[in-house]
Amino acid sequence: MTNSRRFFAVAALVAMAGVPLFLVQAVAQQLSDREKQIGGKFMCMCGCSQVLTQCNHVGCMTSAAMLKELSDSVRGGKSEDAITQMLVQEFGTKVYAEPPKSGFSLVAWAMPTVYLVIGTVLVVFVISRWRKPAVHKVAPAGNAPEVSSELLERARAQAARETED
Repeated sequence: MTNSRRFFAVAALVAMAGVPLFLVQAVAQQLSDREKQIGGKFMCMCGCSQVLTQCNHVGCMTSAAMLKELSDSVRGGKSEDAITQMLVQEFGTKVYAEPPKSGFSLVAWAMPTVYLVIGTVLVVFVISRWRKPAVHKVAPAGNAPEVSSELLERARAQAARETED
């Protein structure tokens, strides 16, 4: 194959690879405000982990199909709840961009607050324990003799001599 044929073959492949991207962007640009608002509540199911209306996964035919289905439903006069139910039936609850604020999903909304409160209480408790003085009074032994002040002075003098440099 000559260099010019290779160049045209590569150029054709690059052009064909870019067509799906332009189609997805064209579909996304044609969405009305209501469609964007509803579509922003759902995830693209292609595995890119992006919101449906913002999926920029190259060649993503899943988002194009989902956006077309969403657009057809909105233009057909379906309510937001009906569209939501339709997408949940088709893809399951993983289609939600954020969990609904009802039922068991409330746990997902409440747990960050609960963890913050528990963590704060734990930190305050640990810091308060660190700040308490660690001095423990030792009770004198019952039969232990007292140390005389003379003996104490001799011990201090010896310690001073031994630590001199």
